[in-house]
Amino acid sequence: MTQDAQTPDAPHAMKKALCRDCGARPAITRARCSSCGSPRLLKHSELDQLTIAHIDCDAFYASVEKRDNPELRDLPVIVGGGQRGVVSTCCYIARIYGVRSAMPMFKAMEACPDAVVVKPNMDKYAKVGREIRERMRALTPLVEPISIDEAFLDLTGTERLHHATAAETLAAFIRHLEQDIGISASVGLAPNKFLAKLASDLEKPRGFSVIGQAEAKTFLADKPVGMIWGVGKVFQKTLAADGIETIGQLQTMDGTDLARRYGAMGLRMAKLCQGEDDRTVTPSRGAKSVSSETTFNTDISSFDKLRPILLDLSEKVSRRLKKEEISGRTVTLKLKTNEFKSITRARQLPDPTQLADRIFRAGVDLLEKETDGRRFRLIGIGVSDLGKSEQADPQDLLDEGAGRRKQAELAMDTLRDKFGKDAVERGLLHEARRNKPSKPGS
Repeated sequence: MTQDAQTPDAPHAMKKALCRDCGARPAITRARCSSCGSPRLLKHSELDQLTIAHIDCDAFYASVEKRDNPELRDLPVIVGGGQRGVVSTCCYIARIYGVRSAMPMFKAMEACPDAVVVKPNMDKYAKVGREIRERMRALTPLVEPISIDEAFLDLTGTERLHHATAAETLAAFIRHLEQDIGISASVGLAPNKFLAKLASDLEKPRGFSVIGQAEAKTFLADKPVGMIWGVGKVFQKTLAADGIETIGQLQTMDGTDLARRYGAMGLRMAKLCQGEDDRTVTPSRGAKSVSSETTFNTDISSFDKLRPILLDLSEKVSRRLKKEEISGRTVTLKLKTNEFKSITRARQLPDPTQLADRIFRAGVDLLEKETDGRRFRLIGIGVSDLGKSEQADPQDLLDEGAGRRKQAELAMDTLRDKFGKDAVERGLLHEARRNKPSKPGS
């Protein structure tokens, strides 16, 4: 079940262990690697047959910051905003004190007052994430990204390509990730996506855990139903009211009865509780939207103060669209009031865009209707209905100035590529700098 787990027939089924630190295959009976002396040996009866993996970088944002600033290595690090923001992520030292992702910053600092707080740098994290993603795709074309720092991989049939089993290929990948990029990750290896995701969470950080098909039901039996993909806190309460709290209880129930009681979710639980998952690793999956948001140090109600901040966010979204060579047709404005009420407003454009000018203009029109005296603690802008960039931003016959603004923006992009993103900026952005929002998001 974990890296040293053995099923009942393991002594007969297992022939060789796998050293995670040097890749050697020592005898299964050894406690340490016979080649390098490492105790980090993978032992499992299905080790050389399993091919579905989930890779999840360890405390990704914080790890990147520690890599780039070695002085932070042994300190508790929180990546997040100011007092009004939330924790984006934190290192494992900070987690010892009870700090968690999405925790309000003031609570995080109460829990760990000596923590070093680092403002998020999404451009830097995205660059590292893309480098890691490309390395994954060198292992197999079947890579399904889940977020900037995690993905499913299907290594079925790659043995000939790499002259190694999937487990050996993954162990080497993690070693090279630490050596070349300076980031650690945890791996889950299993017969399907559901079990692989569970396995990757078992031994963080720097974990490599295996859940085999033969042990799946036993492994799952005493686990809470919340570990099943799709069973959130609200549905957990529904199941608890019906007396169902563990996956083992679901395993004893008839699938038809579960479907009758809980609909499509019941059908899903009937399979997953048995360790069965027929979802495939789908490499075509991509982002559904590109967005950026920020939380303010103090609430803002003025349209004139919100407008330059919206422009700054629009430019961030535009840069990502251009860099990834995609465009979007729907612009969505996001606001959160001082009473934590979320507001979203959307507008569909006549043509797809990747220009900050068009994103900003659509967002401003939506914002103007909402600035009625309410105070806002957060603003964001995003683009969805994504597609390729070839059809983006054709000539606008109705707006004579659109063409000039497009050329001016592309000229600014050229200067920024050559001299850095701060080489040139629109005058309106000076106001955004003065507002100093506390937490840029992605």
